[in-house]
Amino acid sequence: MNRLSAQRVEELLQAARRVRVLVVGDIMLDAYLRGAALRISPEAPVPVVRIEEEWRALGGAANVATNVLALGAACDLAGVIGTDPAGAELTATLRHAGIDGRGLLLVPERPTTVKTRIMARHQQVARYDRELDEDLDERTATALVQRIAELATSCDAIVVEDYNKGVLTRTVIAGVLAAAHACGCPLVVDPKSRFFFDYQSATVFKPNLPELAAALREPVRFDDAGWMRATRAQLGCDHLLLTLGEHGMALLAADDELLRIPAVARSVYDVSGAGDTVTAVVAVALAAGASIQEAAVLANYAAAVEVGKAGVATVSAAELLQAVREQEAQTQETH
Repeated sequence: MNRLSAQRVEELLQAARRVRVLVVGDIMLDAYLRGAALRISPEAPVPVVRIEEEWRALGGAANVATNVLALGAACDLAGVIGTDPAGAELTATLRHAGIDGRGLLLVPERPTTVKTRIMARHQQVARYDRELDEDLDERTATALVQRIAELATSCDAIVVEDYNKGVLTRTVIAGVLAAAHACGCPLVVDPKSRFFFDYQSATVFKPNLPELAAALREPVRFDDAGWMRATRAQLGCDHLLLTLGEHGMALLAADDELLRIPAVARSVYDVSGAGDTVTAVVAVALAAGASIQEAAVLANYAAAVEVGKAGVATVSAAELLQAVREQEAQTQETH
């Protein structure tokens, strides 16, 4: 099943309006500086970028949350930010988007993560990060788990978004797993290498190809159903959803069906944030009543829309439906 009808997508997007998702993870602020690079610096072999445009956007787990909102669902966000100006800006931006600060812990000694990208027109030429990626201390981790447990009681799906910035410690991961079990809702995990095998019992485990290869220390055989089954068993998840970049996705579902989902043909402008979009769509779709196969196919369409935009961006319900309708029309023309 590599296609969804526009009618089914409309049904799922209507149902998404009654869904609430809890996103847990590393919260960031993305900053962009863009301009023209007309010469090479006399001081070093690097381009001199004359800045003409500046903007900021929510990143990391916050970007997943805004993608959830863009699909018409409600969202709560749990994580840690600093008491610095970036943290204040992040909180204000989230509130403006429709996410209150109930899940945010303010930690004075921990600066808010800010990733700044320097763009020469459409090409990223450098990035610098301001962050502290040490693990949360046990007291802060325990306080965050308490917030997660409280927010989970009113959610329909939980997302874990790990960027290896120290928020998802073993204490927090155990708390998320317990909260998902208590509320009986789907848990979608977008992992990083450090605690890759700590998410036993996740509903959907969604690594990308390099992450899975690095964690297993062996080549990934995503077209081999037996290999995928063994890997899913090792990870302890219900469904293993592997994103393959320009090659689409591979899904090994709980029923042992291996589904290969080719990428939707579209112009690629910027791949930043595509994984966040996929995670958000899978969680919202499952909470709205989609099968895992439907959720994966819908997420594949969303990724195709997202990579056609500059920087980290969201995909709206209207854009997603339009992409499905366009594909449906093209399919009808070829038959």
